[in-house]
Amino acid sequence: MTLGDIYKKAVEMGIRADPRGEAGVKKVLARRKTEYKELSKTKKAEYDLEDLNNPYSDSRILIGNLNLKVDKVMAGIDISSGEVVLADRLNQKGAGIDLLIAHHPIGGPLAALHEVMELQADLMANYGVPINIAEGLMRDRMSEVQRIFSPRNHNQAVDAARLLGLAVMCTHTITDNLVYDFLEKLFQKKSAETVGDVVKILKEVPEYKEAMKGKAGPIIFAGSEKNRAGKVAPIEITGGTEASHLVYEKLALAGVGTIVGMHAAENHRKECLKYHINLVIAGHMSSDSLGMNIFFDEIERGGVKVLPCSGFIRVRREKR
Repeated sequence: MTLGDIYKKAVEMGIRADPRGEAGVKKVLARRKTEYKELSKTKKAEYDLEDLNNPYSDSRILIGNLNLKVDKVMAGIDISSGEVVLADRLNQKGAGIDLLIAHHPIGGPLAALHEVMELQADLMANYGVPINIAEGLMRDRMSEVQRIFSPRNHNQAVDAARLLGLAVMCTHTITDNLVYDFLEKLFQKKSAETVGDVVKILKEVPEYKEAMKGKAGPIIFAGSEKNRAGKVAPIEITGGTEASHLVYEKLALAGVGTIVGMHAAENHRKECLKYHINLVIAGHMSSDSLGMNIFFDEIERGGVKVLPCSGFIRVRREKR
């Protein structure tokens, strides 16, 4: 496969698993194209044209020719300058790594992380929160996240890869969508009567089972294992980063009983307790690994070898 083939496959898979549905994603892209046409010449020159084809601003090729032949990928949850140097060192030993793929965004995709958070409004609407309320809550949070990430040294790892001649891409919301799709279907298939059942179901997933060995497996942050689960929503899974802590009141009113997430700040936990929502944290590196695995199973079928690093728990599955 070429770098272009891998990128195209990633975007296609992310769209198929998107909580908005493929039709919803097409509407988003159509709106962007209309907005772009109406921009001034100056604004058009500043516009990231890839936004017109790829709905995920936190998932991009950062360095590399689209025609680059890729035989081997080194993939990690985080790719920092350290992983870039590690790849170069391994190549000195004959590893033959052609491409680095990070899950978490780096470079411009990190600076643009807030842009993908609009997805969460539609996700909350899927669970019964009125879209106008969901959008209102997300608007302030997106602005906050933009300010948080604005001063970061976004290009540190990218610059290291450029100096060492390595291609780099990241697949953040793309592979988070794959996690969401997997967990949503899992809890539709396996009914959970109690919060304890939710945890038990998660622990049957190989990535979470492996994480248990390192004491980083599924855990209940709010509620107890004897609580009845009610409507289970894997809502803190995709769409950039955590939503506003104010969403939990609206989710409770919409009938959500248990939220499954990758991670949660303390103010989120307190809001869940306040509104009697059970909060189960599946695990961060393990959840990210789940999405990456679904993606890399497809890439390996294209003849590309994958070398996991940086917290990536590689588990292979039969084709679904």
